[in-house]
This record gives sequence, structure tokens and C-alpha cells, in this order.
Amino acid sequence: WHPPPPQHSAFRLWSMSLGLAGVRCLACSISASRSLAATSKRSLYSLARASPRSPALAYHTAAALRRCHEDAHSLLSAEARTERRQAAVFRAHVAEKEGPSAMSLGKSIGFIGAGQMAEALIRGFISGGVADVGSIATTDINSERLELMKTIGVSVHATSEEVAQRSQIIFMCTKPNHIQDALRNMSGKLSKDQLVVSIAAGTTLASLEACAPGIPVVRVMPNTPCFVNETAAAMCLGSHATAEHEADVQALFGAVGKIHTVPEKLMDAVTGLSGSGPAYVYLMVEALADGGVAAGLPRNVAQELAAQTVLGGAKMVLESGRHPGALKDAVCSPGGTTIAGVHELEKAGVRAALMNAVVAATNRAHELGKM
Repeated sequence: WHPPPPQHSAFRLWSMSLGLAGVRCLACSISASRSLAATSKRSLYSLARASPRSPALAYHTAAALRRCHEDAHSLLSAEARTERRQAAVFRAHVAEKEGPSAMSLGKSIGFIGAGQMAEALIRGFISGGVADVGSIATTDINSERLELMKTIGVSVHATSEEVAQRSQIIFMCTKPNHIQDALRNMSGKLSKDQLVVSIAAGTTLASLEACAPGIPVVRVMPNTPCFVNETAAAMCLGSHATAEHEADVQALFGAVGKIHTVPEKLMDAVTGLSGSGPAYVYLMVEALADGGVAAGLPRNVAQELAAQTVLGGAKMVLESGRHPGALKDAVCSPGGTTIAGVHELEKAGVRAALMNAVVAATNRAHELGKM
């Protein structure tokens, strides 16, 4: 093919339309994706091969090039809208998962006892931003634990009275058989403006309030996943504890997991479920991994797959809002592998065994509370 002669009016229209299309194609190459630019270039090449030999054909060529540009622009706009929509969904998802930005309570916190659970709480409060390292004071009869506390950066003290004097919220992290004596020893240093939080299993609110009359007390039952900031905890409020005290405890434990407020009569059930529950989960992970090894998987692969499966299943329950039974049904295809495995679990009574374990642990917690 040959372009119209330069003196022909069609040549001016042809060259102008091709030049404009070239500029637009370059713009598409810069601003759009590679696939969009490639589409524009192919369209331009095809139209150029059918170059105008008459003014009418030149007009239609220019119109076709203009439509090509408009289509590319529409596609680019659609892609941009899709990207903006996807970004908005992602931001909303992140905001929903992260929740409101953590803010320091701005209150001094003391720990009577600096064992492993106290350490987990201290590290979680600091990393979660709800407490400043300089606002935390600790004491313990074990000098090695106090040396560890120094490495974290919190202040250490010789007596519980010293910690009580400088703390607005006081965590009682001693052994259950020592907590009442510890409270009595420092009761003279406590005031109604302070809050005592006990994590001692089986120690009732009544026994705590008897050792510190008139002092607001909250009883909390955390569990060991507190060490990885994934505790499942519950609390009950003493007779002098207010909604503000409840909010403070919720904010603190929100940095290390989740916490619910329940009546004290349900704390034994909390102990049986979430307090003892990690042991049930570890047993399940071990059994699943053993099954994987029996089926031929290497031990390390089987254990990681089992643990990740439990973690993923738990997140599906928490984040989807769907009933566990519905999620289970979604995995069980008719006549498939999963329903065959579930059938074996049902025959072995796994469901009943887990229910019985929670009830047995609850009953034992109730028995220990009476001793």
C-alpha cells in the first residue's frame, strides 16, 4: 500500500490521524498496563495497513483510531476503578483485623510476682502499646526473675509494698496459695483509687476482697497462649470494680489476645474450656501429626501441617462468623475423603470426648476452689 500523495487533502487527514493515534498509543504505553499498550499498538498497526486512498476512507480510518483510543481509555478507567475498589477493600480488611490503634492507658502498672505469665503480660502490654516500659514495676522472691525484668527495662523492687505505692493497676501473679498473704501484707498501702487484678486460678473474689477491704478487684483467667499474644481469657468483677476498671482490663488484655466478662460462677467453666483447652489442642495437633507420619509424611512436615491446619481452622471460625458445623460441611464433599475421615472421628467418639474433657476440668476446678 502507498499513502495518498502529499498534495491530496486525504494525506493531511491521514497523517494527522496517524500522528494523533501514535501520541495516544504512547500515552497508553506509559499510563496503562503492558497488555493495554500492546492492544493499542496492534490496533494502530492494523489500521495503518488499511491506510486511506480516499478522503472518505481517511475519515473512517481516523474515526476508527479515535474509537480505538476511546476503548483503551475506557478500559484504563475500568482498571483504575477496579484497582481503587480492591485497595479500598484491602484497607477495610486490614482496619477490621487490626482494630483501633492501640493507645497507652497512661497508667502505672505493678506486678507482684514476675514469673512466666507475668513476663508474657509485660512483654505483650509493651509491644501492644497499652503500657510504657517506664510505667511498669515488678517484684519477685526469685532474683533471677528480677534480673530478667531488668533486661526488659521495667523497674524492679524488693517488696510488694514498694510496687503497690507506685502502681495504679496491680497484677497479682503469685502462686494461688501465696496470693492472700501478699495482699494482706500490702493492704495498708492500697487505696480505693487503685485496681487489683488477680490471675491466680481458683482464688475467689470474696477471698481477695477479704484481704483488701474496699479495694476494687478483678479476677482474670488467662491461658498459656498469652506467651504469643493469643490468650483466650475471661474476667469477673468484684463488688467495688466499675465499668472504667473493666475497660482498663479489656484494653490491657486486648493487647495479648481476647477477653470476655462473665459472672464469677462461670469462671470454673472458663478454666475447663480455655484455661485447660490448650492441652486439648496440643493433643489434637500431636495426633494429627502422628496420622500424617503413619501416612508417610516426614515428622517435621506433618507437625507443621497439623499445627497450621488448626491455626487456619480457628481463624476461619473467628473471622468468618460462620458456625463451625457449617464450615465443616463446606469441606465435606459427598463421598469424598473428608467425610470418610469425619466418620471415623464420630465412630471414635471424639466429639463426646472433647465435651467430657471440658466438663471434667470444670468440675475439678470447682473442687479445688473449695479446698
